[in-house]
Amino acid sequence: MTLARLAIAELVGTAFLVAAVVGSGIAAERLSPDDVGLQLLENSIATGAVLVALILALRPVSASFNPVVTLADRFLGVITTATAAALIVVQVAGGLLGVTVANLMFDLDAVSVSTQERGGSGQLLGEVVATIGLVLVVFGTLRSDRPETVAFAVGGYIAAAYWFTSSTSFANPAVTIARMLSDTFAGIAPASVPAFIGAELIGALFAIALVRWLYPRIGEFDDQNLAPGTQEPPMTTDDHAPQVVFACVRNGGRSVISRVLTEHYARGAVTALSAGTQPGEHIHAEVAAVLEKLGLDTSRERPTLLTRDAIASSDVAITLGCGEECPYVPGVRYVDWPVQDPAGQDESAVRAIVADLDARVRDLLVELVPGIALPPSVVH
Repeated sequence: MTLARLAIAELVGTAFLVAAVVGSGIAAERLSPDDVGLQLLENSIATGAVLVALILALRPVSASFNPVVTLADRFLGVITTATAAALIVVQVAGGLLGVTVANLMFDLDAVSVSTQERGGSGQLLGEVVATIGLVLVVFGTLRSDRPETVAFAVGGYIAAAYWFTSSTSFANPAVTIARMLSDTFAGIAPASVPAFIGAELIGALFAIALVRWLYPRIGEFDDQNLAPGTQEPPMTTDDHAPQVVFACVRNGGRSVISRVLTEHYARGAVTALSAGTQPGEHIHAEVAAVLEKLGLDTSRERPTLLTRDAIASSDVAITLGCGEECPYVPGVRYVDWPVQDPAGQDESAVRAIVADLDARVRDLLVELVPGIALPPSVVH
């Protein structure tokens, strides 16, 4: 997945989110001018609903829309510092775009600085609580057996947090910054913004610590070696076998070789999946022939469509030529292996590719399961 696609998805998603938050607040203020409780109900329902829709629509690319979630991805070692910085910049920019559009849609000035003071120890504590809960809901849902429910979980949580937190749950620095530019029901005075963002960052730190403790299979934080194709730092494991998914385009060559080698060497210590973004009808005959000569069974290998759920349920996704077609899932570490495609190659070329992947797989298993005793290499 290219950074440009991630950035555009975050820009568009955050813009729509802020437009919905501010726009529904303006509409609520006009429709129910004498009932603040009803205004908040209308605002919260619209916000929760738009979050569900936006996450469902943009999740195949990127659907954080929140610097706090992006920072959590960075601290958990899922994305690089440069990627995190770029996404946070576009999230803030998207928020500013969204609030401007919301103001203009309701015939207000494009920018009107809010005069609504928010703060005090109670509201700031509420913002800490709101942020902790949001990060836990995002990463907990993604690590569940049904990661596709994340949109409904996040939308429901934010709609509820409007009510059970005293701060009405901003829980998002980009949204907080944007809301100071609309002097309406959803606004926040500039003087209140620094404390709110500080509370959100404190909540994020608590949440990241909880995520790392509750879900230790998410990769360790490391400032180095996060670029595609580089050696990854050791990964933590729990009582369950780590899972890795090998992804390519046709799921007939490199991903199959990697999965078969992993299964052979790991002997149950690691679960291995393979899939393709455009799976073919069968694995490549030249690949099957070489693997069979090495004593590796390929009779059960069938090209399978790569899904977000397969990635979300894994600790690490190894990409082998699928590039930006491979779905991005927060909380999962991605590693790119730049290995030549064996399709149409002669036997000696395929054997060289197998040897390359054999070394990579063995190194990966040592990282995933420290102390694992590997059988001798099948490559002679």
